[in-house]
Amino acid sequence: MSLMGELQFFIGLQIKQGPEGTFVHQAKYTRDIHKKFEMGDFKPMMTPMGTNTALDADEDGEAVDQKEFRGMISSLLYLTATRPDIQFVVCLCARYQASPRISHRQAVKSIFRVLNADHAGCRIDRKSTSGTCQLLGTFLVSLSSLKQASVSLSTTKQTKNPVLHSRTKHIDVRFHFLRDHYEKGDIDLIHEVSANQLTDIFTKPLEFDAFARLR
Repeated sequence: MSLMGELQFFIGLQIKQGPEGTFVHQAKYTRDIHKKFEMGDFKPMMTPMGTNTALDADEDGEAVDQKEFRGMISSLLYLTATRPDIQFVVCLCARYQASPRISHRQAVKSIFRVLNADHAGCRIDRKSTSGTCQLLGTFLVSLSSLKQASVSLSTTKQTKNPVLHSRTKHIDVRFHFLRDHYEKGDIDLIHEVSANQLTDIFTKPLEFDAFARLR
């Protein structure tokens, strides 16, 4: 162990410490990947993806360089450490790394430009995207934006409504895990109005006002 002074930079993360707290950012890393992929001269965008944008496999579209596309995705995935607001669109674009098309690359370019439960959201298999936030007090300590492993026929109504149970026996046992704990009183599910759904930023494209407020 050696004394190297106050921590300011660590594996692409910049750390600024002050009386008001510790601020972690990736400004230099962001400039570096803009330069690497020649994205620095594009006009900035207010959100990473338009609300009417719907990506699919686009099998008839013109193919693009797979190596470059994967490099762009991996670079952006590392940036989500300090920019969780782009996690949904980065993960969405990452689904097409096996055979990227021009439409997919255009979507990735939009993410670079913004750096200056969606139900059945995937157009290919109709699987939903789930977003979660774990808060300690008012501090976000963990988050995720994941495509579900199976097609969901309903939302959390299944957890609270016992009437549906006899008609949903085909659903995997893990879906009933929450319902069992709810009935035992171990957990409670509280409805939150749409305007306050913090996880929306991890599950769907948003209009600028909603995107800026949730960010």
